[in-house]
Amino acid sequence: MTRSDGFRLERQLAGRASHPLGASALARRTLQTALTICCGHLANSSQVLVGIGVCLLFFLVGLDEIDTSVLVNSLRARFLLFVLSSLLTPALLSFLVLSDLVYDFGLGLEPRAALALATILSLSSLGIAAKVLADGGHLRDPLGVRILNAILLFKFFCLPLVGFMYGDDGGDLSPLAVLTLFAKVACFGFATYLISNRVLPPAFVVLKRFLHVPHLSFGLVLGTLFLTVACAELLNLHGSVGALLFGAALSGLPCQVRREVVPGLRSMADGLFIPLFFVTGGLQTSFAMSELPVAAAVAIAIVPLVGKFGGPFLGALATRMENPAALATGLMAKGITEIALLLVLVEHGMIGRDLFSWLMLVMFAYVMGSPPLITFVLGRTKRRATEGSPALSPFSLTRFALIDVAVREILEVSDRFPGPDQSVRDLVEHWLVPGQHDYVVATDGRVAGMVSTSMLRCLPMEAWSTTPLREVTRELTESAWDDEHVEDVLQRMQEGSVTTLPVLERKSGKLIGSVTSQEILDLILRSGGGHV
Repeated sequence: MTRSDGFRLERQLAGRASHPLGASALARRTLQTALTICCGHLANSSQVLVGIGVCLLFFLVGLDEIDTSVLVNSLRARFLLFVLSSLLTPALLSFLVLSDLVYDFGLGLEPRAALALATILSLSSLGIAAKVLADGGHLRDPLGVRILNAILLFKFFCLPLVGFMYGDDGGDLSPLAVLTLFAKVACFGFATYLISNRVLPPAFVVLKRFLHVPHLSFGLVLGTLFLTVACAELLNLHGSVGALLFGAALSGLPCQVRREVVPGLRSMADGLFIPLFFVTGGLQTSFAMSELPVAAAVAIAIVPLVGKFGGPFLGALATRMENPAALATGLMAKGITEIALLLVLVEHGMIGRDLFSWLMLVMFAYVMGSPPLITFVLGRTKRRATEGSPALSPFSLTRFALIDVAVREILEVSDRFPGPDQSVRDLVEHWLVPGQHDYVVATDGRVAGMVSTSMLRCLPMEAWSTTPLREVTRELTESAWDDEHVEDVLQRMQEGSVTTLPVLERKSGKLIGSVTSQEILDLILRSGGGHV
């Protein structure tokens, strides 16, 4: 209770002391004032916690789900056209309903609120989709690969835009403001990448050497996250955008550091903030949804749903992809990210309680109805091999498959490798394996380099018998130790664009075999998909 409230109560007491009901009325007013003040403090605390939770959620999305190198590799013309159709169709239809450009449904939303909400309605949940795909055995089908990569691109494109919409500069949608946004995001992302890849890794090593503090990496990453969020706010970018970029820049952390950092952050998200989102969403939900115009409520429930299915379906037909109905259905999953973003919009006053309450009901229907629907449609789809499909992010797979094994546990020890004096034809006839494009060349137990089948395309077939491998062998600077975690090895393969690495014994440095990306991915799939 504030000082002014106290003075007001004293005046009420002096004026009503002679009235027979003055004491009871004063007691009721006192209780009402105290409850109002307490509820105000709780609301402010809720806003702070929701803001922190959203930043943490965006950070984990960037760290666990967004792998920029894989996203770049998946940007083939046909697949990109499919993604744009899948994303823009529901966003455009939702924007037409939420704004008054074509027909006024009486919602009264500002353009930026309508655009932010339309973007949220076009998102999909990676966790729910991946869990359903893993349970149905479609995680490595071309169908599953395309669904997961499309959802990754959705988040990569949409989350910074949503963060910009409820940022300080979100009201300005002019071309100059949009260009300024992209410039800020690019500069901020580059600075974050430098800090994450050039400053933090050496800092981990130095601090651990001199400071024997438990969970030091966790504290350092968490502190840097808050600093990144603060810097983003200074640039008039919402803190969630900074958290997303910081998480994406840290996606290449070594496996040991990830094990020290991610479990704690994931526990905070799963144990505190995700329940907080649901509780806060439930508290914000009320029967105010009945005040919405009936036409608006029906349009909000149906039009985005039609766009969410129709956009991917038409995009798949236009790009001649198989199973368009299954692709479209797989992209209809929604989860906690959308609920958290809706909470941010209502906390910022961009949408009213009536619209928020109705959207929460719609999201609940998505969360409960989309998994069995996806399972049913995928169950009627025949599984196929991944030949010719876009590359799936290894980290998107490892997040859903809890593997904790060293290279030696999947390694078949061998001292047989093609030698530099062997001919190209000998390699083609005796060493080629389906799905493997790179081969280690060794002599006398030492790595001589690597041969890629892509390099053989420039060599005439008539010259294969007379050309030794040393003439087409390129230098190999990377290798794997037998006691390394397979996640770190898989990461280096991806960064170096190779499908195999030689394995050396840690103690002796002896070449004891090689490991391929296919072996690691097969191990992930045999683990059963893990948990989401």
